[in-house]
Amino acid sequence: MLRKVMLAVALVSGVTATPVLAKGCIRGAIVGGVAGHYVGRGHALAGAAVGCLVARHHYAQKAKAQRTSPHR
Repeated sequence: MLRKVMLAVALVSGVTATPVLAKGCIRGAIVGGVAGHYVGRGHALAGAAVGCLVARHHYAQKAKAQRTSPHR
């Protein structure tokens, strides 16, 4: 099961364009995988995928806000 989660993390993080988004994906996948593990059997992989997407979106919004912010 751990191999599947690690494979999913590697595949999804490889798709991201910037290191910040990849870092967010890995963090989200870890948290989502653990949460999915505690929800029930077979949910760790789904939790990792969703956690990756949510964290990636969060960090993308944060990076966009920093780029458009006039106060650097």
